This record gives sequence, C-alpha cells and structure tokens, in this order.
Amino acid sequence: MHAITLLLPALAVLAIAYRYYSAFIAAKVLALDDSRVTPAHTHHDGANFHPTHKWVLFGHHFAAITGAGPLIGPVLATQFGFAPGFLWILFGVVIAGAVHDFVILTASMRRGGRSLAEIARQEVSPLAGLVTSIAILFIIVVALAGLGVAVVNALSESAWGVFTIAASIPLALGMGLYLHSWRVGKVAEATALGVLGMVLAVIFGRDVALSSFGPWFHLTRGEITLAIAAYGFVAAVLPVWLLLCPRDYLSSFMKLGTIGALVIGVLVVNPELKAPALSQFADGGGPIVAGKLFPFMFITIACGAISGFHSLVASGTTPKMIDREGHARPIGYGAMLLEGLVGIMALIAAASLHPGDYYAINVSAQKFAGLGMAMVNLEDLQAQVGEAIAGRPGGAVSLAVGMAQIFSSLPGMRGLMAYWYHFAIMFEALFILTTIDTGTRVARFLVQEFLGRAHPKLGQTDWMPGTLLATGLVVAGWATFLHTGSIDTIWPMFGIANQLLAVAALAVGSTVIRNSGKGRYVWVTLVPMVVLATTTLSAGVLAIRDLFVPMASKPGLFFKGWFNVGCTAAMLLCVVVILVETARRARRPVA
Repeated sequence: MHAITLLLPALAVLAIAYRYYSAFIAAKVLALDDSRVTPAHTHHDGANFHPTHKWVLFGHHFAAITGAGPLIGPVLATQFGFAPGFLWILFGVVIAGAVHDFVILTASMRRGGRSLAEIARQEVSPLAGLVTSIAILFIIVVALAGLGVAVVNALSESAWGVFTIAASIPLALGMGLYLHSWRVGKVAEATALGVLGMVLAVIFGRDVALSSFGPWFHLTRGEITLAIAAYGFVAAVLPVWLLLCPRDYLSSFMKLGTIGALVIGVLVVNPELKAPALSQFADGGGPIVAGKLFPFMFITIACGAISGFHSLVASGTTPKMIDREGHARPIGYGAMLLEGLVGIMALIAAASLHPGDYYAINVSAQKFAGLGMAMVNLEDLQAQVGEAIAGRPGGAVSLAVGMAQIFSSLPGMRGLMAYWYHFAIMFEALFILTTIDTGTRVARFLVQEFLGRAHPKLGQTDWMPGTLLATGLVVAGWATFLHTGSIDTIWPMFGIANQLLAVAALAVGSTVIRNSGKGRYVWVTLVPMVVLATTTLSAGVLAIRDLFVPMASKPGLFFKGWFNVGCTAAMLLCVVVILVETARRARRPVA
C-alpha cells in the first residue's frame, strides 16, 4: 500500500468537515455574531488583551496548540499498525478535537476571556470550578513536562538545532517591535523579514555549529532543560505582543511550510507504507507502548485527534486577542484540523520505514534483540544522516528519519539526507517550544486566578510581583518533572492527563451549550465526551494496574512508581467529580 491512498481521502474529509460541519456549529450551535464586542476590545490593556489580526492570531494559536503530541504520538502508535491510528486521527479530529477547541474558545470569548476553570464554576457548579482548577494545575505540569521531554532529547548535544531555535527568539522580538512600534500594522513586511531570518538561521546553523561558537550551543540534557525553563519564564512574563505572539506566528510559517512541503513530497514520491495495517502488537506485548490497541492507542496518539491542552489555550491567550467572533471558526476549528493533518503526515512518515528500522530506532538494543527482527536500511541511513540513530527512543528521531527519506527522494534532493534530517529535528523542536511558552503563560493565568482568592492583588494579571510569583511556581513544577522523568514514564501520564482534561472540557462545553438554550445540539460535544471518557478512564485504570504498580516493584523505582500511581489516580478522581457535577447540573432546569 502506498501513502497517497491515505493522504488523498484525508485531505477530502478535512476539507468537507471544515466547509460544512464547522459552518453548522458556527451558525446553529454557537450562533457567532460579529456585532458582539470581544474581550480584546472591552478589556484592552496592551499586554494580555490585545486585538490581533486574524491570520497573525491563527498563527499564534496553531503554533501554541501544535506541540509534540501530533508528531510523537502517531509515530509511537505505529506500533499497532498504521490503520487504527489513521482512522482515529482523521475522524477524531473532525467530530471531537476541532469541536472541543471551537466550543471552548467561543465560551471563553463570550465570558471576558475567562479560563476553563472559571467557566466550569459559572456554568456547572462552584465544586466543579474548584476541582477543574486543581485538575488543570496538576495536569498542565505533566503536559508541559511531556512536551518538553521530546525537545530535550531532540536538541541534546545538537549545536545546529539549538542555534536555530535560539535565533528565533531575537527574530520574534524584532518582529514584535516592528509591528507594534516601528511599522504598525505592516504584517506582510514583518512576516517576510521574519521568515527570511528563520531560513537563514537554518541554512547557516550548520556553519555556526562547526565554528568556534559551536560549543556555546552544544548543550547537555540538563543545560537544555534549564534553558527551556528560562525561556518559558520570560515568555510568560513579557507582553504578549512582544515575544509570544510574533514568535508563534513566525514559527507557524516554518510549521505550515514544512507540513505543506511534506504533503507535496508524499504526493510526488508516494512512498510505500512498509508498516503493516495492523501489527502483531495490537493485542499487547509491544516494545514501545505497553498495553493493547484499545485503549492505549487513544492516549498514545493524544493531540493528533483531540487534546485537552488546547482548552487551556482556547480559554487562555487566544480569546483575549480575538478581534471578531467570526474569527473563532478558522482559529478554533480550522487550526485543529491542520493539527490532525500534522498527525497523519507523521504517521505516514513513520509507516514508510521498514519495521525493523522503526523498532531499532525506537527501542534499546537489548529490547530490539529480543524482537527477532533484522535492520534493513538503518546502517545506510545512519551513514547518510551522519549520526548514530539506533536505540534513540521517543519517536522524534524516527519521525525525522522518515521525513528526511521523503524529502531526499524528491528530484534534485538526493545526497541532502543529513540536511533534511537536522531540519526535521529543528522543525519538531519549534513545534514543542511554541506550546511550552503559551502553556506556561496559560498556567500563570490559572495560578493567579487561584491565588487571587487568597489575596486579590495576586489575581491581577498586570501586577508584576504576582505575575513573577505565579510564573516561577509553574516553571519550577514542570521543569522539575522534566528533569527527573523519561519518555517511558512521562508520555503515558501525559496522554492520560491530556485526554482527561479534554473529557472535562467537553463536559463543561456540553453544559455551556445547554445553558445557552441550544440543548437540542448538545450531542455535538456529548458524543465525543462519552467516547473519550470510556477510552481514557479505562487506560488510566489499566496504566495504574499494569504499568505503574509493577514499576514500583523494580529496584530504585519504588518512589517513582507510586508517585505515578498517585498522580494518575488523582487525575481520574478529579475528572469523575467533574462528570458527576455536570450530570447533576443537567438535571436542573436551564436558568
């Protein structure tokens, strides 16, 4: 089977879904109205609430929501075969993920840019609001650590990649000043200069890495963790127009451009899908994902189909910057469809590798020896890439190799495998860091809302001492988790946490729709909520029983194993409480 057999139907389904299903939700369920004034105008403060050009905000939102999940999750889930993951990503993003983002964005936009927790308190109950606050603050630490672990592993000891990522920060600062102070509103000019700067950073990154400046960017895992923490802190504190929004907008061009190029590359090269449609590990026993296809495929793929993390962005930075209500459709629904396409492209890239090469990259040498498989092209691939890529788990390296194979197969690209590989590593890092900066800022808002109950001054987002305290607490939490964890322990917890948050957001969204007098349309969010609750609660219980409890019995892992048990159990309990409160609210008449 060849890749085009998957890609063409996927493009058609996504286009039809945006044209018809999102229009139905916008008109009938949410009743978007451009005559309503958005919080960006009513609360304009020049720092957090700021009317933003539709496509600049689309770029920020897409960059913020599209992190490691749609890249790494589908790659790891290829262990089960490409067919289950493809079907879940394609139909999950249409009926669940994009709906989730669209509904929460609109709900927050119409409530002054309030967070998901505040919406839950207002629309469901005070208990639901409190539990949602606790769940979000707990889940976001795990989520940011889960996203960060991939970028740390990808950039460790890679001066080329670190330089390129570092260069994007002054470029974004310059772009923010250009648009805000020097050439106000000249988006096209700023975009052209910013994109040119990013392209030059990629091209000359290799020369910098090989120069006398190379050691400055040749960082260890611990040093990269500290650098990411520092960046997350600064990005969450500075005005949104200065760094976060222009950097995310700039990164979105790299992301969208690369995915567009990959789509064209697949259409031209049409690589054979060497992975089976359904693998021998569908019933469990796989070396990458511990557990059976149901329910572990759903939490492994996570963001590519639906992501609870998006509810934090959709009720965090984006609703505070949206200029008109009508912009919520392309930003809320459309950006998530593009993320689904990212997941499908990652799945195709991974499935184009020979299974022996795929497993040789994603598991240790000891595990690979026990699989009874043989490497096919890996030695040749390592020679072309110029690095040892066997035994580097996590999904990032195998995805980069798969992408590089496709790009280097295009006419005139033969012999450039090493460049494409390092470009792909940089591309993955950009995806992840733009989620970390926005996620940290969103978490800062949540912490300040929570602290504001104890001291009103701490709840003011424009009061710098409160901002610094809240940001420091958030960064310390996820950076510590990231420093002490690994892909084997963090990713399952990330998947469970992320999907549980989506369940909570869909429950709140269902209540919002019902309370607005649109109860006959509540199935739009209720159906995906039931599906996701079934798969994720099952996965959480099984992960505790089959993964974390056995982990605690291994030498040196007692504390980590039981810590994971406690964290997962707490998340499950929080979501169950939210579901119960939502059901109780549904029994009462609409006010």
